[in-house]
Amino acid sequence: GYELAKQFRASVANFWTATPQQVYRELDTMRREGLLDAREIAQEGRPDKRMLAVTERGREELRAFGASEPRPTVVRDDLLVQVESVTDGDIAGVRRAIRSRVSASAERREAYAARARELLRGRDLETFVRESSRLGSYLTLQRGIAFEQENITWGEQTLEMLALRFPEEET
Repeated sequence: GYELAKQFRASVANFWTATPQQVYRELDTMRREGLLDAREIAQEGRPDKRMLAVTERGREELRAFGASEPRPTVVRDDLLVQVESVTDGDIAGVRRAIRSRVSASAERREAYAARARELLRGRDLETFVRESSRLGSYLTLQRGIAFEQENITWGEQTLEMLALRFPEEET
């Protein structure tokens, strides 16, 4: 579970977030449903370690999931609620929230771009696509980069419009 949570953060955090507690709960559910086998390994001076392995039924479920139609994506974003109420709310607070989002998105975009470069390992894109076993990781990183860039673009445009409507007071 610990290793999986660590890999989760390193591989899919750009499009799916989960706390370690959520990962452990899901692993327990998957084990109860027969999708995983578990065995305990005793460790000296540390808690026992639980090793998990995907069962044949788990592999079948994974193949079926890969072939299934995904649910449509919906946006649930607290910042958009703040912006929606901009004429009645705290304009300075909304601006701070947008600037914070832009900054965080820029950091994530750069981190995703760095991971994408690491995956390429100096190869040109065509060679990577033909040879790499990590194409899915690269493609999801590209989606994460585009998503964060859109957050930045939207945030900058929104700040410009807010400045037109509600000029900031100079101090």
